Amino acid sequence: MVEPSKEISIAYTQKSHKSLSSAKILYKAGNIDDSVAMAYYAMYHALLSLLFLIGIKCENHSAAIIMLKSIFGIDSSAISSAKAERVDKQYYVDFSVSRGEVGEAIRSAEDFIADITDFTQKINNPDVARYQSIAEELIKG
Repeated sequence: MVEPSKEISIAYTQKSHKSLSSAKILYKAGNIDDSVAMAYYAMYHALLSLLFLIGIKCENHSAAIIMLKSIFGIDSSAISSAKAERVDKQYYVDFSVSRGEVGEAIRSAEDFIADITDFTQKINNPDVARYQSIAEELIKG
């Protein structure tokens, strides 16, 4: 737990949009493996934006994804799937991906980012306190 930061949240939102832009550029250039990775990172940065807004610094991708569902009640299946695809494409050479699949990954990232951005913009101070309480209980176990 850290001090909630709207400034850091905004910075991660900007980073999310830059990563999404990079995913699209890589896709157009035919570099679809790296496009998959950037689409995932666009989603992950949007998630970090949300976490920093309520005062959570998390450097563990899996834990951040779990928190999305556990703290906010937001379906994490899209980002979980994107993470698995990113790992496969970034670390292994025996996986292939089609342009259609990557196009769908980019659309999924766009939808996820839009949903997280909308959710983030609606959070008020009582929400921050409520989510912090849920997070503290989750961390304590």
